[in-house]
Amino acid sequence: MNMDTGIGLLIPFVGTSAGAACVFFMKKALSRGVQRALTGFASGVMVAASIWSLLIPAMQQAEPMGKLSFLPAMIGFWCGILFLLLLDSVIPHLHMNANQVEGPKSRLARTTMMVLAVTLHNIPEGMAVGVVYAGFLSGSAEITAGGALALSLGIAIQNFPEGAIISMPLHAEGKGKGRAFLDGVLSGAVEPVAALLTILLSSLIVPAMPCLLSFAAGAMMYVVVEELIPEMSEGEHSNVGVLMFAAGFTLMMALDVALG
Repeated sequence: MNMDTGIGLLIPFVGTSAGAACVFFMKKALSRGVQRALTGFASGVMVAASIWSLLIPAMQQAEPMGKLSFLPAMIGFWCGILFLLLLDSVIPHLHMNANQVEGPKSRLARTTMMVLAVTLHNIPEGMAVGVVYAGFLSGSAEITAGGALALSLGIAIQNFPEGAIISMPLHAEGKGKGRAFLDGVLSGAVEPVAALLTILLSSLIVPAMPCLLSFAAGAMMYVVVEELIPEMSEGEHSNVGVLMFAAGFTLMMALDVALG
């Protein structure tokens, strides 16, 4: 693994950490409207990344299968959905602005379960970055250095507001600014770890690259539909979440095409 790849894996983590640092500079918690806007933006980035950076390259790599080239992508996509469903069921976590804990019963603190919720949905993002860089390192013609960098930058951009969304509510719940910042950083630390593990796994089973790409896409889509879209739509009716979804989608699409 070269230096450029190492930097690419760390870019999303830097985005989360920078966002978490907002707790030191902003006195008030983010308003509900701003949270919905940022969540919508993150959703758009993740959906576009799932399509342009993961599913399309997966089907392109499977083109020798002819009319069945969709099959590896379909299998991998469903495996990703079911994997996140499993994690969602076995890890106790609490989504933002929710009162009911998901997963098994636990005596963990409310703030700890809020961090676990963010960490849970950061796992597929790390996997997505890892598998794209694995495809690039394996010499896949469908994945370029620019395309891999585009995904890293897109995830980092949407991670910035996510870092703020986790650290500032934690501070509002009573945690000190330093501890809230650290928890926000730790929630994003899972991304480079998941990315590195995915690269190591991909190097062992290169022929399965189409399935691994679509696996990451399925995992990200699960997070979007199960968590982010409900969060951007709850409360008083507003179109800001939808508009920001479109903004995130078009930004990620533009990055992938321009840099890829």
